[in-house]
Amino acid sequence: MTETGLDPEIEEFAGQIADQMESFLVALQAIVRDEDGSRAISLLLLEVSQVLLAGARLGAQADFTPEQEYQPDVGPDPDLDAMRLKLARMLDAVDTYSYNFDPYDADLVTSQLSDDLTSIATEIANGLRHYRAGNVDEALWWWQFSYVSSWGNSASAALRALQSIVAHSRLDIDFEAEQEQVAAATEMLDEQGHEVS
Repeated sequence: MTETGLDPEIEEFAGQIADQMESFLVALQAIVRDEDGSRAISLLLLEVSQVLLAGARLGAQADFTPEQEYQPDVGPDPDLDAMRLKLARMLDAVDTYSYNFDPYDADLVTSQLSDDLTSIATEIANGLRHYRAGNVDEALWWWQFSYVSSWGNSASAALRALQSIVAHSRLDIDFEAEQEQVAAATEMLDEQGHEVS
């Protein structure tokens, strides 16, 4: 056992998860500061994938149990409303999307990427504050609980939306370019046919 009373393997695991959570928050803030909508989609796809990996690692663990019945106070949640508004402006026409909240239920739910990403950041930041305050078991419990109950679903839906934007961007452009090439080739063939006759 270490000074925190945790198994060294669990403490190392917590450090790895904390690094991944912090990386997501730092990257999200950098994407918002950059305000480049075209680059933002690809970067968000990468970052949401990475944070989902951390969540999956948490979900695969046995349930973590906090030492205290009630969460220790680590201060107020960060005010991320300005970030949410910048994300909404940046994502503009692709901000709103639909998805199945429960894959076993056919009902669609409408959401906004800007809201979902901000909500994920808020949940992750709460666990990170516990971790930095030395409440490692509380941080692990919070990240695991909030992944299973909240941000895991939001991040999965956001990932599908971001991947869909990338797919439409790449595949639709390729298809249009192909149509233009076919039209140009047809026009060239028609001209050559007139010249021969």
